[in-house]
Amino acid sequence: MAAKTKIKSIGILTSGGDCPGLNAAIRAVAKSAMHYGIKSIGILDGFRGLVENRTIPLGDMEVSGILTRGGTILGTSRDKPRKMKMGDKKMDMTDVALANAAKMQIDCLVCLGGNGTQKNALHLQEAGDLNVLTLPKTIDNDVARTDISFGFDTAMSIATEAIDRLHTTATSHHRIMVCELMGHDAGWLALGAGIAGGADVILIPEIPYDLNIVAEHLINRRHSGKRFSIIAVAEGTKSKEEIADLKGGKKKGKSADQNAKKNIPEESRVNIIARQLQEMTGIEARVTSLGHVQRGGVPSSTDRLLCTRLGTRAGQLLSEGTCNVMVSVRGPKCSPVPLKDVAGIKKIVPIDHPWIATARYVETCLGDEL
Repeated sequence: MAAKTKIKSIGILTSGGDCPGLNAAIRAVAKSAMHYGIKSIGILDGFRGLVENRTIPLGDMEVSGILTRGGTILGTSRDKPRKMKMGDKKMDMTDVALANAAKMQIDCLVCLGGNGTQKNALHLQEAGDLNVLTLPKTIDNDVARTDISFGFDTAMSIATEAIDRLHTTATSHHRIMVCELMGHDAGWLALGAGIAGGADVILIPEIPYDLNIVAEHLINRRHSGKRFSIIAVAEGTKSKEEIADLKGGKKKGKSADQNAKKNIPEESRVNIIARQLQEMTGIEARVTSLGHVQRGGVPSSTDRLLCTRLGTRAGQLLSEGTCNVMVSVRGPKCSPVPLKDVAGIKKIVPIDHPWIATARYVETCLGDEL
């Protein structure tokens, strides 16, 4: 379970993709650490900053006024200590990271991030005498063993507002509007925003879609007098045919391989879906891809509260000498769970999840049945 040790100094870093709430979490960890007499050091640009020994102090003045700011004052990167690009080569910098943490006299490294960050933190803890503690951050909401990750609520609100706005142009021009949302392996964001925004079709990675079923649903809507349709698509969604090909070991076609070698971008999934649906239904279709807009801006009040709860609980655990855990949301409480039970596991949408049932009850097509 959790290691017990006397914590006098911590290093705080943010890793992976940026998202709303990181600054709020940094503030909460640092201020609660101060409350218990623990010194905080800010490590710049994720694990790369640890390898390159780049830090800033994190005292009361440094964290003042950052609660509402988007992004992260520490900077971030997706670098992995065990496979970090140094010049033209990728090198294992684990020993350098551990040595720098020792030089900084860090008793525990606090890592704010998603699935990759959990794995990288566990790697450092297992590779050397370094205690770690993590907080779950991701707009995809796919970190295991926590009810919710910070950043998700803000991203879902942004995505919902975008879908709301698409309704007006869809109704004005009688179009199909296809909105691409983030989510490679987990459909929490597209499903939540799709339900909240009243999307007529929601396609997520957990449910392979049949485009014939989607097209029939859109045609039925048109015949019933509904002159527009909104489709929310998670970027990682796949069709039933693609899933069958993957299971059968079928590889990419020759043209796709040639394009990859020539660095020619292939047509995006969302554009393929829109184009094919327009051909199948005869209804004009348009695409909107929110991209990094979903990561930007100030955190919602819900995320600010969540970050503050997680961060202050982290400070309390550190004061008790509890390390090598992730601080998770379990019902009304923020509780530590062993990091080894989190790292390498993604939380995807269960097919029997209440949100799935909710979508079906309001006649939302999920691409698998009419």
